[in-house]
Amino acid sequence: MDGGNLRISDADREAAAQRLHTAMGEGRITLTELEDRLGAVYAARTFAELEPPLADLPGAAIAPVAPAAVPARKEAVHLNTEMGSIKRTGDWPVPAQLKLTTSMGSIHLDLTETRVPPEIAVDVSTGMGSVTLVLPPGASADVDGVKTSWGTVSTKVPHVPTGSGPHLTVTGSAGMGTLSIRYARKGLKDWFGA
Repeated sequence: MDGGNLRISDADREAAAQRLHTAMGEGRITLTELEDRLGAVYAARTFAELEPPLADLPGAAIAPVAPAAVPARKEAVHLNTEMGSIKRTGDWPVPAQLKLTTSMGSIHLDLTETRVPPEIAVDVSTGMGSVTLVLPPGASADVDGVKTSWGTVSTKVPHVPTGSGPHLTVTGSAGMGTLSIRYARKGLKDWFGA
């Protein structure tokens, strides 16, 4: 099997992102290049797609390791960005607990093409950033636990469980930012190009 076609894990993406942050700290790439390359890293699904953003950096070769078994789903994941963006689409391991933190950046999570636990606890903190959750058909979300100052909470899904999809219990704060929860748009591309 060609190692470049192996699927990458969240840990592989985070390691690549750390290499890019180190390269910027060393003056090898600019902030604009960092943002562009981080977008490619977080969109990558295979080792082959992860190589181009790192190809011209010293010691940045990616060595795929075939997993011995399917890794267990993590119970909790914390996604955190200052001014950048985090996007997850496709088949990714959705944990039972998500913590989403952004200062002025954006977090876009698409849960429509993955196996989702029946109940997910989501804690958000948007600062001046944005969090978008795209849910599969039949999903619901309770956002009563989210407080806002100058921010906005927008949900276009049922508030109570419908029995035909996962239920999210969302808590936290949308300071001056936005929290948007919706189903996938049909026939339209959203601003992330999804």
